[in-house]
Amino acid sequence: MANTYTQLYIQIVFTVNGKPNLISQKHKEELHKYMTGIIQNRKHKLLAINCMPDHVHIFIGYQPSQSLPDLMRDVKSNSSKFIHEKGWVSGKFEWQVGYGAFSYSRSHINNVIKYINNQESHHKKLTFKEEYLSFLKKFDVDYDENYLFDWIE
Repeated sequence: MANTYTQLYIQIVFTVNGKPNLISQKHKEELHKYMTGIIQNRKHKLLAINCMPDHVHIFIGYQPSQSLPDLMRDVKSNSSKFIHEKGWVSGKFEWQVGYGAFSYSRSHINNVIKYINNQESHHKKLTFKEEYLSFLKKFDVDYDENYLFDWIE
């Protein structure tokens, strides 16, 4: 009986909905642990995660037994509920609809991990909007400006 073997690496990027929902530095580590649990419980391998105040980067070894939209639904809905229950923001916490997902080869793993771990220094030079648009261009993704995130600037 044959088995299925995969080697898929995906960086996922998504953002908070509105300025009141910015992610506080003091809650970042706990949020990382919570999201890591969601990802690992669904049999994906977490390679890197970094929550910036207005967006998140997650890099995983993707297990295709769960669809990426289902994984993102689980991560975003469960972490929203977690943040709300913790009372980390006033009002209801929400992520914006949508996400970016970008695939990498095995030879790029270390560079992507370093990139995600060094988000703070990257964002001294460019905004999240500039970063995200550069991903779309780098990966040659066709997009409509009307359907991008609402940027927090």
